[in-house]
Amino acid sequence: MAPDCLREVKKQKQRGSADTATRHQHHRAARARPPIRQPSRIPLRRLLRVASVACGIQFGWALQLSLLTPYVQELGIPHAWASVIWLCGPLSGLLVQPLVGLMSDRSTSRFGRRRPFIFVGALSIVVAVLIIGHSADIGWLLGDRGDSRPRAVGAFVFGFWILDVANNMTQGPCRALLADLTGKDHRRTRVANAYFSLFMAIGNVLGFATGAYSGWFKILPFTYTTACTVNCANLKSAFFIDIFFIAITTYISITAAQEVPLVSIDRSTPSAEDGPGTSGQAEEAFLWELFGTFRYFSGTIWIILLVTALTWIGWFPFLLFDTDWMGREIYGGKPNEGQNYSIGVRMGSLGLMLNSVVLGITSVLMEKLCSKWGAGFVWGISNILMALCFLAMLVVTFVAKSFDFEGHALPPSGIVIAALVIFAILGAPLAITYSVPYALISTRIESLGLGQGLSMGVLNLAIVIPQVVVSLGSGPWDQLFGGGNSPAFAVAAVAALASGLIAILAIPRSSPQKPRALI
Repeated sequence: MAPDCLREVKKQKQRGSADTATRHQHHRAARARPPIRQPSRIPLRRLLRVASVACGIQFGWALQLSLLTPYVQELGIPHAWASVIWLCGPLSGLLVQPLVGLMSDRSTSRFGRRRPFIFVGALSIVVAVLIIGHSADIGWLLGDRGDSRPRAVGAFVFGFWILDVANNMTQGPCRALLADLTGKDHRRTRVANAYFSLFMAIGNVLGFATGAYSGWFKILPFTYTTACTVNCANLKSAFFIDIFFIAITTYISITAAQEVPLVSIDRSTPSAEDGPGTSGQAEEAFLWELFGTFRYFSGTIWIILLVTALTWIGWFPFLLFDTDWMGREIYGGKPNEGQNYSIGVRMGSLGLMLNSVVLGITSVLMEKLCSKWGAGFVWGISNILMALCFLAMLVVTFVAKSFDFEGHALPPSGIVIAALVIFAILGAPLAITYSVPYALISTRIESLGLGQGLSMGVLNLAIVIPQVVVSLGSGPWDQLFGGGNSPAFAVAAVAALASGLIAILAIPRSSPQKPRALI
């Protein structure tokens, strides 16, 4: 062989040895990477403090759910289009929460991975509720007069979109933070999610009680203006109270978390031994990476996502139109026409407060229920109960319409009590929905080696996509059948029943095993 060829072969061998040494160096650095250390067993009282942020966030959600659908109709948007306003929630959740989850998984901030996102999200909520509460005043300053208030509607929709983006930005990291702190202890993961659900219940109770009271404008008289009359002033006052609760609970939560910052190490040459969660570290955190993780999912994960999607097809019509249903179908009123509608909306807020009390009680019992019967079985039974409640709402609607009180008298007390009882019973399945799916998906994503922020984004897809369908379809569908809420509740009952049966029959009770391909 010619000397030049020999020299070239020798150079290639040297380069090959150098490349091999570089790869081994990357592998050793990867294995030597300092782990994200948390105490081996987080005290329950600390988990309780971290979960308390759910109280402030849910306080605002409660006001949003109970008052904003009626309020947007008072601003002049027809009932058929009221649900379209809510489309911003699932759309922002589809994009924002997965992206924030991925970003928080990889954040190297000295304040921790999750806490900066929680803080910025809470601050954004404050800005949003100030815009929503002052939307009528903003419209007046920009020239709104009379019954038509397009500028106020524009300000409301802008604030509403910011609020939904901020809620989605905050809730995912909150759930992921709890999963970080509990690690592989699946029992404590369920306990942490039960705490989160409990504080959501407390926030709901406080928020719905605030929405049910009609005299806030007297306590905070500066909220009453020429453009913002009684109902508007009460809404504005409630949001000021919400700001106070968000500030307190966010401070308690982020000071209790004590996150250890993630150490960032260059992993541009990933090892073949790395799982899907580590091999993606060198990629950009875009939405398609979230979809790329789907190929690692087991059949059980897909079943959980399917049950979650059907569950939210059931829940979203109720959350959109609960107080509107009470004002229209039970009290026989219409927005801006007499007092029946407003009285019904406040009574609906009272029913939602009772709903939250039951939600809180169920959250306390959550761990015992799931340990005894299995999370999938408990979830399935709760969804069947939800379906029966929606059917009962249809029956109560039919009975209420048989009485001749619409528009000029209050409904019989028996009908109102029946509606309140239905609202209260629905608190039990709502507590399961707020807790069990997150615990199930968290423990199974853990076995795949994916980040907890990513797992919350994955589950969120199964929540927001059905909400998009409901937001686009429920208003026009209801209008097609006479302008009421009954058709949407009928669809909700069918979806809830289907999800309950699938959960009982298809979700295994045993803990997930680590997939062989990733061992």
